[in-house]
Amino acid sequence: MIVAFSVTPLGTGVDVGQAVAEAVRIVRASGLPNRTDAMFTTVEGEWDEVMAVVKQASDAVLAVAPRCSLVLKADIRPGVTDGMTSKVATVERYLADG
Repeated sequence: MIVAFSVTPLGTGVDVGQAVAEAVRIVRASGLPNRTDAMFTTVEGEWDEVMAVVKQASDAVLAVAPRCSLVLKADIRPGVTDGMTSKVATVERYLADG
């Protein structure tokens, strides 16, 4: 399972970087494959472990904000591993072929 998610503190002003960094720190400490970009953090693993990380990241935001916005997109494909890398590699291969 691959989950792309974003947690945003609400009610704390416009500077959300520190709270988001705490959420990303939790994802990275999980040991699951992950990648963070400007809009989402993507994490890969089994349902229970990925959802536990999403909850912990949300809880980290709620520790410093009265409200948390969570956006989540999931690719649930049993039996597939290393999807974060292989899906991008497939697109890159097609791009290289013209």
